Amino acid sequence: MASEEELFASVDVLLREEPQLPPPAERARLREAAGITQARLAEALKLKSTQSIKNWENGRSDPTGARLAAYQRLLKGWAAKYPAPGTPAAAPTAPAPAAPPQPEVHEAFTGPAAPEPQAETTTPAQAPATAERPARPATRTASTSRRPAAKKAAAPALDPRFPHGPLAVLDGDDSAYGVDGIVLDCPATTVVELVEWTLRESGLGAAKLHRHGKDADPLIVLTAAAAVKLGLPEHLEDRRGLRLPEDHPVVKQVLKAKWQLTQRGFGPWARIYRKAQGRERQCVQLAILPWDALDERSWPGVADMEPADIARVLGIYAQRVITPRGGTAVNGLELMTALRPPTRPVRDEETGNWVSGLNPGSLGTEPMDPAPPEGQPEHPAIHQIGWKGGFLHEEAYQWVRSVDTLTDEECLLPYAVGLDLNTAFLAAAARLVVGLSEPEHFVRPKFYPKVPGSWLVDLSNIELDPRLPSPFTPTGERPTGPAWYQTHTVAYAQELGFNVEVLEAYLRKETGAYLDPWHDRLRTAYVDTLADLGVTKDLTDVEFLAAMERHKDVDPALAAVLAAIKATVKGGIGKLFENPQGKNYKDGEPWPAMQRPTWRPDIRAAVISKARVNMHRKLLNMSRMTGLFPLAVLSDCVVYPSPGSSPLDFLPYAASGKPQPGGFRLGPTPGLAKLEGVQPMLWAVDLMEKGLNPARHIKGGDAVLEDGE
Repeated sequence: MASEEELFASVDVLLREEPQLPPPAERARLREAAGITQARLAEALKLKSTQSIKNWENGRSDPTGARLAAYQRLLKGWAAKYPAPGTPAAAPTAPAPAAPPQPEVHEAFTGPAAPEPQAETTTPAQAPATAERPARPATRTASTSRRPAAKKAAAPALDPRFPHGPLAVLDGDDSAYGVDGIVLDCPATTVVELVEWTLRESGLGAAKLHRHGKDADPLIVLTAAAAVKLGLPEHLEDRRGLRLPEDHPVVKQVLKAKWQLTQRGFGPWARIYRKAQGRERQCVQLAILPWDALDERSWPGVADMEPADIARVLGIYAQRVITPRGGTAVNGLELMTALRPPTRPVRDEETGNWVSGLNPGSLGTEPMDPAPPEGQPEHPAIHQIGWKGGFLHEEAYQWVRSVDTLTDEECLLPYAVGLDLNTAFLAAAARLVVGLSEPEHFVRPKFYPKVPGSWLVDLSNIELDPRLPSPFTPTGERPTGPAWYQTHTVAYAQELGFNVEVLEAYLRKETGAYLDPWHDRLRTAYVDTLADLGVTKDLTDVEFLAAMERHKDVDPALAAVLAAIKATVKGGIGKLFENPQGKNYKDGEPWPAMQRPTWRPDIRAAVISKARVNMHRKLLNMSRMTGLFPLAVLSDCVVYPSPGSSPLDFLPYAASGKPQPGGFRLGPTPGLAKLEGVQPMLWAVDLMEKGLNPARHIKGGDAVLEDGE
């Protein structure tokens, strides 16, 4: 038997060992329970990127040294506050690290701080145990597809509740093509049978993206052959309303079976549902390909692919972004809500019961009237008061330089080269603080650059170089008098060294980085998809330009996913300020879009203002570093005169060969630039003389970039 001295020696060895961490899945659970993003945690631990956090949470690596001790201390603190389900709460042994200091703000604008979001997908370890499901249908691989499967993206961890992935593409031969090459046999002959098969037997669906959110409903995509077999017309006659008439046999069949349709009816994206029974949702999303469910502009070439390839494209998009439930603009808006659910369970102090309460940092469940200058004359609240005080006009650039300012040296250069900023609106959404509460009116307040809102100021006295667009107007023309501006525009005037005197302001006291999880998820999706197409961060600028030139030919399916991601960014921001539609609309009447919490023109204005300011800052820095001035700007595309046909011929580089900071830089991440197109300089000057924008056509083929990507 071991002596006491030997036992003590053994214990001392254990005490000297490195501190142990909980399993990777538990690390992720604790962080999400605390409401902290991977980006926020990386910042607190002084890491350069979130990749280390991702590695720690999927078991690829562990921290070392001081970070190991700090990480363990943090996890212990969280474990005490957020014990695993079924585990009694323990007294905290160590407090979590203090939040990073916040910028000083005047007391008039302070409000409760919103917690950071959770932007990570629920892992199988977090999924609740499920009751035994009916037997699954026999499955087979997609070897029967009429076209061999292309390269696969990395598959996510399988959720046991949804063994066959988020969606399937149903063809006319009863084959439902799912993700990863799986093929299900679907015996349904009617839409009602299809809905019931999907819910009971298909094993389709996806886990929620936030612990307070909802699981994604299964998506069934119908080819033309499948649609006709189920009794649907091959073409939708109502091109204005985009729905089947209420007396169509399929619609009557659905209603007779006690299923319901949403207000948009049975259209290209039809939702068929019954009211939830307890926590069990009963809802299926249909996408009907022959009715143009997959718009060619957002999903190039996808509708013409074979079913297995369509399933691959949509499956990768669902894995990296969200299970589609409409056009990409709708998906962009739905992703915001999925990552920032409006409610969470809270305990009623009086009854002790759990009830639905506001989820801090979200936009809540009710729509919010805009401040008068943030809306439009048609809005009921603004129409009723007869507002005549002017409106916010924060839009993307559409500017052409006056030909009178061109020098002989510029005109003699042989080329006009267009640069396009990758997902400029997404880059602007990063760490963007927006208002979460009702706007409040102030008269002659001091300007606070950290407070989101709308400010009435006169910037017409600011004179800048006429060879650059004004940073204060979308047209690039100098302001003519007092006007309403979003915070970022006014802050940039201060940055340029000008005194700002505010006449009026509408400000929001409660603020938060509402778009952070949306930005993080879409940024990762964009960068990962480009990397799958061979455009990675480690390429030199020469290699990057070559990779971008051929990336669309590497894998058409992944190229379509990339296009859809960009359209999701652009459309999601656009949907924040959706106008009334229909020729019968009358001013002052409410319209559907304004009645949702995500109708927030002030948030859209903040994104666009920041994007335009970012563009001008680069233009100004380029002029200072190189003496070059742009010919035109259209949203996130800028055209420069150049001695050569490549951006490398005029972009600023240090003696070491590294890009100069502050100007345009080439690269695959949001906010960096890529080549948009090259044309002769004489071509550009000719367009400018006609009052046309070379940036609109620099790509060739009359390509148009209206609102950025």
